[in-house]
Formats: sequence, structure tokens, C-alpha cells
Amino acid sequence: MTDSLELPRGIALAWGVAASPRRGPKREMSVELIVEQAVELADAEGIDAVSMAAVAKRLGFTPMSLYRYVSAKDDLLLLMQEEATGVPSLAYREADGWREKMRTLFREQVDIYRRHPWLLSLPISGTPVTPNSSEWLEAGLSAFDGTPLGVDEKLAAALVVTGQARWTGTVLAGYVEAERESGKTADEIAAHESALFDAVIAADAFPRLRAIIDAGAFTSTHDPFVFGFERALDGIEAYIAAGGEAPAAPAAPTDDDADVADDKRYRAALKATAAAEKAVRQAEKELRQARRAQEQARKEARARRAG
Repeated sequence: MTDSLELPRGIALAWGVAASPRRGPKREMSVELIVEQAVELADAEGIDAVSMAAVAKRLGFTPMSLYRYVSAKDDLLLLMQEEATGVPSLAYREADGWREKMRTLFREQVDIYRRHPWLLSLPISGTPVTPNSSEWLEAGLSAFDGTPLGVDEKLAAALVVTGQARWTGTVLAGYVEAERESGKTADEIAAHESALFDAVIAADAFPRLRAIIDAGAFTSTHDPFVFGFERALDGIEAYIAAGGEAPAAPAAPTDDDADVADDKRYRAALKATAAAEKAVRQAEKELRQARRAQEQARKEARARRAG
């Protein structure tokens, strides 16, 4: 570490280099105990339940006693994130090849979000410069030892795990919460969602979505998150196989109207076009509703004649 740089207190606490409080409870309290209780509280009741007062109550001390150890709630949240995140197991080191190492890290990170869904509620304000977060990044980078990737590419590839795991964790944590609140199983929730889609999605308006509903995609055991992650790994593998040569990126779209964007008559025409497109979409919707009503009337008429 650089001695001349003064670390923010939360980061200094995480690294164990912050000055200890000069007064107050000693053996009965510590930063580690405060963070441990805060994590338990968040796991049980959610991150909104965590406050200095609530943690102090669990410990049997006053909030002011805690402030001698953790001087700000933001520092507490950082330390809670550090505690809940932990470090990678040694399994990734034993995995064969960079791809299997990435899979191992992905599974472990998703599991962290399953166990501590409140982590996903914490704002991202940059890369956490903490020991455990650094361990995860180090593990991801080590997966690409011996590959032709450059330093920027290794970092980007390692972040694929972080990004995919967080997105997967976000969705899975939502379902865990839905299970807890509804008392239903994951399969029951999936069946209910599929039934809702089935009730409102018409083939004439959403032909592709209707087709996958009819095919049972919403109740399938196929894991779309693993599929997406594996395809990301396919891309990295192809890039490495090509010696680090990526296909030429498509040119960025240009604004052909930039030179007239401030023209009043042009802006009026643009607005009129948007309004007309909206009217077309509304008309299409009304046409679909009329066709459904017509089909229903036809069925009822035939039923009456048959009766």
C-alpha cells in the first residue's frame, strides 16, 4: 500500500489499518462484531432494516457506542458488503482451463446473491477497493494466465463473470422474494406467470412471443442465464483462438439530421411523424381488438344456431 495516500475510513477498516477507538467498550464490542450483526439483520429483514440504532439494539449498546468503531453508515454498508461477499473458494484454482475457472467463479458469485440478496440493493459507486473484492478480481484475472490477452482484455473478460453473476442474481433474488411472500414454489410461480402470459398474449399481435408460450418456454427447465454466460465464454474463446483479433466493430450510427436539428419546421415535422406513428400503433391495436371481437361473435352465433 502507498503510505502517502490517506484511505477513506471504510476502506481502511476493511484492510485493518484504521486507528482503533481510544475509548468506549473494548472486549465487548469490535468492528467485526458490529458488521456480523448487521449482516445477520440484513439477511433476516432486508437492507432497509439496517441502521446504527437497530444494530446497537441487537448488541445491547447505544448507537453512540457503535459510532466509536464505525463512524458512518456508508462505512458500515461497505464492510457488510465485504463480509457477505467473502472470498472465492479454492475450487477455481483446481478447475481445468480458464473457461472452467470462469464457470466456477460465476456459480459461486450467483450463490452469494442467493444467500444475501440485499447486496443487490447497494448502489454501485465504483470498484470496491477492499480485500475480499480484490480477491475476486484477482481470481478472475488469474483464469487468463498464459492466454494471449492483454491487460485491458483480461480485466474486461474477468468482469464478464461479475456482470453476468449480478444480473442472474438480481432475477433469482426476485424469485426468492416472490416465493417467500407468496408461499409458492418456484415451479408454481413459473406456471402462474406462464398462465398470465397465455391470457393476454395474442398471436396476431405478438406471434413470436405466442409461439414460445405455446412451446412451454416459461415453464421449461432450461436455464437462460447459463446459456447467455456460456455464449459470452464462446466469444472470449473465439477471440483467444484468433490471437486477440476481434471482428471489426460496426461503425457508430451517425445523426444525418444533426445539421437541421434546431430548425423549427423540421422539429414540427418530426413531432408530427411521431404522432402519426403513435396513431398507427393505436389503430393496429384497435384492429386486433375488433378482429378478436368478430371471432368471438362468430363463435357465439354458431353456438346459437347449433343450439
